Amino acid sequence: MNYQKYMSYPTVPMGKRSWPDQVISCAPVWCSVDLRDGNQALDTPMDIDQKMALFTLLVNIGFKEIEVGFPAASAIEFAFVRKLIEEDRIPEGVTIQVLTQARPDLIQRSFAAIEGARQAIVHVYNSTSVAQRKVVFRMDKEEIKHLAVEGISLVKNLARESKESHIRLEYSPESFTGTELEYALEICEAVKDVWAPTAQDQMIINLPSTVEMSTPNIFADRIEWFSTHISGRESVIISVHTHNDRGTAVAAAELAVMAGADRVEGALFGNGERSGNMDIITMALNLFSQGVDPCLDFRHINEIRDVYQHCTHMTVHPRHPYSGDLVYTAFSGSHQDAISKGMRAHQTSGAQQWDVPYLPIDPQDIGRSYEAIIRINSQSGKGGIAYILEADHGIQIPKWMRADLGRIVQKEADNIKTELSSEEVYQLFLDHYVDQHGPYQFVNCHVYSERSKEQPEQQLCQVSVCLRREGQDILVRGKGNGPLDAFVKGVQAFLPGQIFLQEYAEHAMGHGSDANAVSYIMIHDGEGNVSFGSGIHADI
Repeated sequence: MNYQKYMSYPTVPMGKRSWPDQVISCAPVWCSVDLRDGNQALDTPMDIDQKMALFTLLVNIGFKEIEVGFPAASAIEFAFVRKLIEEDRIPEGVTIQVLTQARPDLIQRSFAAIEGARQAIVHVYNSTSVAQRKVVFRMDKEEIKHLAVEGISLVKNLARESKESHIRLEYSPESFTGTELEYALEICEAVKDVWAPTAQDQMIINLPSTVEMSTPNIFADRIEWFSTHISGRESVIISVHTHNDRGTAVAAAELAVMAGADRVEGALFGNGERSGNMDIITMALNLFSQGVDPCLDFRHINEIRDVYQHCTHMTVHPRHPYSGDLVYTAFSGSHQDAISKGMRAHQTSGAQQWDVPYLPIDPQDIGRSYEAIIRINSQSGKGGIAYILEADHGIQIPKWMRADLGRIVQKEADNIKTELSSEEVYQLFLDHYVDQHGPYQFVNCHVYSERSKEQPEQQLCQVSVCLRREGQDILVRGKGNGPLDAFVKGVQAFLPGQIFLQEYAEHAMGHGSDANAVSYIMIHDGEGNVSFGSGIHADI
């Protein structure tokens, strides 16, 4: 691999940076770009009905700013924007945003699309990077700046004419990450001079990593540098739009907010060109996991995922943060044991703060269930198996029995070479411990109490048990300090070999007088051979 053909990204000469000491304590302004940046990344772009369904979803989630399209570039996108406005589909408090290059014909077409909107953001961009100036446009810095200034001047004039609409401006020096910082500042200052924003009527300056080219800390340095050098900072909302080419779009956006960004653009599940846009769900739930209100509602993540997949025909990876099918599932035995114990401790403690190993948030907070947290395969451990049986079937396997059950389950998982369902694990438990039909079968039992002749104050228990072998009934009697002790002594006297009860446990499997009970035993023969069994019956 010829690594020498690539150059390292330049650092920012910061005397002292403040962003590493910052903590995000409130959510940024969110803007969804699913309907534009996400849509143009699809092999089959959404039709109007799909766009409307996704727009409705975004509104329900709580987005207040939604980029709805590039109406000057597509007849469908133009028609969609008109449908939103003419059918009054835009709720009060929600602002639509339209994207356009800094070209007069496209700007005019964009204003035709948003005519009649109560409020709208016109997002104007032009490429400013070194590579774009040299290779694509073949313009110098002054020519590129002139292009931006002329475009913003037209937007301002058209905004004045749109008296029934409140028009806000967003300007993006596209490919900000490939643009010299000083020149990015220069062109944004020129645009700002034309628009003349105020603290009461701010403009948005969006600084996109159109291509992610550096580590997130360098992007944060660039945002802090820009934020501290732009004039009239109170009149400007600094926005970021990070892409995921290096796989760190969320980290870059988070650090950018720490560095002074007020606003973040992104898409659900990170949909976008190449490696995608910044995933708003991930960043929002990252904030949520730190006790910060994300100001977006992801309580029904499964339904959100269903609408997204239906509209985009994209799939969400099973390991996608927070929302994938397997992200709240543990196969590793040690993980399963820790989750099982953590869940039980949290449920019994009544603690307000969430603190369960391996689960950064409570799955129930986003509409997921505990049922699939632990799933069983050949990598699973006894703790996870015990959790499944208790959570789904009311079987509380004693610790002294778990290792034996674990070997049985693991052997089965190795044989079938796939995951075992909860029902399959339960059936293995029944097959190996409950539904055993050895040479002796239990028929019935009568229990009597009597006082000891030697110690009258002591109650003795006598049992009379009917066992069956090969169709013949056998009566076994025994005395002891309880039914178990009496039964074991009776069997010891009857069987040719020795049997000793080592462990015993029982519990109800539900609530109420009609609930079944389950018991567990561990016996040994005095020579180190151990066996386990279980019984389930309405009669305890």
